[in-house]
Amino acid sequence: MLEDYRASEIESKWQQKWAEEGVFNAEPALRKKFFITIPYPYLNGNLHAGHTRTFTIGDVVARYRRMKEENVLFPMGFHVTGTPIVGLSELVKNRDPEIEKVYTEHHDIPPEVFATLTTPQAIVDYFRRESKLAMQSIGYSIDWRREFTTTDPAYKKFIEWQYGILRGLGYVSKGSHPVRWCPNDENPVEDHDILKGEEATIIDFALIKFRLDGKVLPCATLRPETVFGVTNLWVNPEVVHAVARVNGETWITSQEAYEKLTFTDRSVERIGEVRGRDLIGKKVANPLTGAEVLILPASFVDPDNGSGVVMSVPAHAPYDYLALKDLYDQDLSGYGITEDLRKIEFISLIEVPDYGEFPAVEATEELGVKDQNDPRAEEATKLVYRREFHNGVLKERTGKYAGVAVSKIKEILLADLIEENVAEIFYEFSETPVICRCGTRCVVKMVKNQWFLNYSDPEWKGRVLDCLAGMRLIPEEIRTEFENKIDWLKDKACARRKGLGTNLPWDKEWLIESLGDSTIYMSYYILAKYVNAGLEIDSLISEFFDYIFLGKGDSAKVADLTGIPAETVERIREDFMYWYPVDLRSSGKDLVANHLLFFLYHHVAIYPPSLWPKAMAVNGFVSLEGKKMSKSKGPLLTLRRAVDANGADVTRLYILSNAEHTQDADWRNEGVESTRQQVVRFYNLAREIINDPEIDESAEPELIDRWMESQMQRRIAETTEALESIQTRRAVQSAFYHVINDLRWYQRRGGKNRLKSVLDVWVRLMAPFTPHVCEEIWEEMAGQNARSFGKDAYISRARWPEADPEKIDPEAEMAEDLLERTLSDVDEIIRVTGKQPERITLFTTPAWKRTMLKAALDLKKVESLDVGSIMKRAMALPEVASHKKEAPKYAQRLMKGAHALNADPLKIDEFETLSREKRYLEKTFGCKVAVYSADEPGEDPMKKSRNAEPGRPAIFIE
Repeated sequence: MLEDYRASEIESKWQQKWAEEGVFNAEPALRKKFFITIPYPYLNGNLHAGHTRTFTIGDVVARYRRMKEENVLFPMGFHVTGTPIVGLSELVKNRDPEIEKVYTEHHDIPPEVFATLTTPQAIVDYFRRESKLAMQSIGYSIDWRREFTTTDPAYKKFIEWQYGILRGLGYVSKGSHPVRWCPNDENPVEDHDILKGEEATIIDFALIKFRLDGKVLPCATLRPETVFGVTNLWVNPEVVHAVARVNGETWITSQEAYEKLTFTDRSVERIGEVRGRDLIGKKVANPLTGAEVLILPASFVDPDNGSGVVMSVPAHAPYDYLALKDLYDQDLSGYGITEDLRKIEFISLIEVPDYGEFPAVEATEELGVKDQNDPRAEEATKLVYRREFHNGVLKERTGKYAGVAVSKIKEILLADLIEENVAEIFYEFSETPVICRCGTRCVVKMVKNQWFLNYSDPEWKGRVLDCLAGMRLIPEEIRTEFENKIDWLKDKACARRKGLGTNLPWDKEWLIESLGDSTIYMSYYILAKYVNAGLEIDSLISEFFDYIFLGKGDSAKVADLTGIPAETVERIREDFMYWYPVDLRSSGKDLVANHLLFFLYHHVAIYPPSLWPKAMAVNGFVSLEGKKMSKSKGPLLTLRRAVDANGADVTRLYILSNAEHTQDADWRNEGVESTRQQVVRFYNLAREIINDPEIDESAEPELIDRWMESQMQRRIAETTEALESIQTRRAVQSAFYHVINDLRWYQRRGGKNRLKSVLDVWVRLMAPFTPHVCEEIWEEMAGQNARSFGKDAYISRARWPEADPEKIDPEAEMAEDLLERTLSDVDEIIRVTGKQPERITLFTTPAWKRTMLKAALDLKKVESLDVGSIMKRAMALPEVASHKKEAPKYAQRLMKGAHALNADPLKIDEFETLSREKRYLEKTFGCKVAVYSADEPGEDPMKKSRNAEPGRPAIFIE
């Protein structure tokens, strides 16, 4: 080992060794397999801290499973299809200064290199190389023989085969559907294509047609049932509205809404405009009730939301109630309004258990909402809507809909309103704006003659839910989100006209959409090894894929059709059947609504249940110094920058210990530096232990040795349990920080002879997290003191330690715990007094308190505790009865900590334990130490012995 820890030397050394010897290359074998995949990265930028977290979690699982003697396949490919790479190449070619700034400053691309990325292929080649180097620099245990990109010719044939099957099953069809659309690219856009608004979904609003002098003022709403309770409309007086002919009717909407309408399947023609202030004061007819309602001014109406005209239901919408109330004392005569708005009667139409006539009024009063600008207004709105949706029922004034639950009314009522030409459906984003990577604002477009995946198919959904029900999800609480997403998922455009990708095999004018071609690519990893070794690409016909992936046909016929030797065809089929299904798909939580969902859908469609994925794990995001990272705006921490600055093992350990599961992590440089110091300490401590000639492993174990061995069994069990649940933070705490603390105490107590056996376990526990430094330590251990069980040349393939229950020693643990707690209490007294002690006297608990504690514990098993019951049980015991004056006070102390009562203090002889360690205590504090039992306290002028309790000796310092 190097005398000083030098990360770059150690890490490059072991990365080279792993690569040269193919340590992580996986082949079928006669042992349990584990196939893990993580999302292949999209190559329009360098890997960043978000990738670092997700990929490192996957690598830890792969390394752990390998050490559990499972045969692990951990492959990697690269995603390049779609429009972002094409769009980026055009921006580079046009010398866009903003894009150059983004990529040179945030992605660390030298300006002279960036200038060469003027074609999609140049971008793919550059980021493929950089991404692979980044993953190698941090030590991912990937089988790189299976590498590919999604535009490789063989992969395209694989995608054509997949879509041929989907179409044959009736899961791909042509039709008209609303899609996210980029007007500039004239293409549907998916999550990878979006610069801003990735979370936006398409929501179907109802457009309710209020009428004014033969014209329609359409109001967008998600709750069409509330039209029965409309008391007025809201219009922004400062907005100029468009007048347009829409399917033969004259509509008045905001300019923005008019533009959105032009992308629908309606016939739309602009014929004029009207100011919002000219509409205010007029009365419109409610199309459902016939009632005339007033148009009132509202500056809060956003012309970009819905139609720019809003209906008001103050009985059930807190914002409407507050806005109306805010107008009560305003002079509206400038709009021709002279009537008293207080006379507008609220209309109650929903009965809900928690409220009376007007839920909106009650909710605002309950929360103390002052006006429509009060932040609590949003809380009131959510509260009312939630209660009404889950528990509300329509009242008599809704006619034939009376008695129908609010949660079930929308589809029923909307169908009726559409049939009566009272309403239409209008699609809108759940949040705005949605910006394409080309910089254009996206719209919802009703696309005709577009190819769609029929994700709404009830039978397909049902099978996906069956698949999900049989899967392990980590964490389990993510299951509800998956179920909701599956229930919500609608048909999805699967083809586009522009970008990189695979042509639809039956309609070459279309390219398969980028998320649609990244669903069962895990299967292709098995084939990719053979393709990369020279398998003839032209031979990859549908019969070949049918055989190797589905077992259809026979190898001899496939060999005849393809020219591929039958034994090779059979070997690929055997490889696939060995490795499949996917045992774990580990991913970031941003992919739940797309990649992971489609991963399930397509596996269920293509493969039999025996090949459906077994488990999915989801992790959270990463921020940088408390700020959300952005690939386009910054701040951004690339993987390579993190490794170059801190080393691979420090980067890994920090990102893993920062958070776990769906919690978001926050990268802070101060924390990274602290982690680096701990890794240096680990290295130096290991080196000291290995080179210490005084360690005698054959020596009879003392109490502290038994304690250290016992602690290590617990750390093994804790770390193993945490890794089984992919709780990386908890695993690192147990395997690293807790062991450091254990060793600190062990050495403080003079322990030495178990250090090498501890290190042997410790370095294996740490290998999945910090593999490079552990390989270095392992090599040195094997060279200096090979143990009888032998050592694998690589710790990456060493056996994971197993906890030995027989080595767990509760007595030793409790004795050391008592000693540590006593030391801590004495230290605290010295710190408070600020004086060096001349003599310390310790009084261990009297027998009657031990008896009373046992009585309380016995009582706790059968009934709830209180002071009276404890006293009744305890005073029946002779040894307690003689202390009847002191017992009530102790009973009260027992009650105060009743939730934490345990029998541990009763399992050891405290007097014997502390007496045995008297010399150690004297050496530690540099003064005389006396130990007495409170039953025989000797000289006790301050009566301190009365304070002694089980597990907590009394202390007198002179």
